[in-house]
Amino acid sequence: MAYTLEEFCRDCREAIRKDPGNGGRDAVRLHLERLLEENKALVEKECAPDRPMGTYTLYHDPEFDFHVLAHCFTKGSKSPPHDHGSSWAVYGQARHHTDMTVWRRTDDGTRNGHADLEVARQYRLNPGQVGVFQPGDIHSIDFPDGTRFIRVTGTDLNQVDQAIYNLKDRTVKIASAAAAIDSESRARA
Repeated sequence: MAYTLEEFCRDCREAIRKDPGNGGRDAVRLHLERLLEENKALVEKECAPDRPMGTYTLYHDPEFDFHVLAHCFTKGSKSPPHDHGSSWAVYGQARHHTDMTVWRRTDDGTRNGHADLEVARQYRLNPGQVGVFQPGDIHSIDFPDGTRFIRVTGTDLNQVDQAIYNLKDRTVKIASAAAAIDSESRARA
């Protein structure tokens, strides 16, 4: 019998309950590897090539606030280096690949708006492989057209301030969750 989404979410809850730090997140990574390997029907359904572009919530845990999301992209994309603020993220590759770059900040952080980064690590996630970013980890992703992945986040990333880095200008800006929410509210009014 396939490892179900419900079993996966239960196992993630228990892992986070036992260790809300790096150990729990590594356990989530192992559970996501298992889900991708053992439940091909779920992956096919949630990450189908013909599924419209978008982010789909598969589960939100009300106690620990983690989110399980299916990300479906029509066009490829390359993100700038960024972090997820106080949250973490576990990426599980479903279709195609994602090239991950982990960055290290080399300046001392004392100059407001300035940042120097260097590559700390690069790797590729192929289908079935999973990567973890801890809170504050600076990373960028690059993927081709039609990429799909399942991601587990420690909270709703739309509610978290995140740093976005510009390599060319050697700058960093904080994308404020509060400002984004306020802007969205005004747009709907």
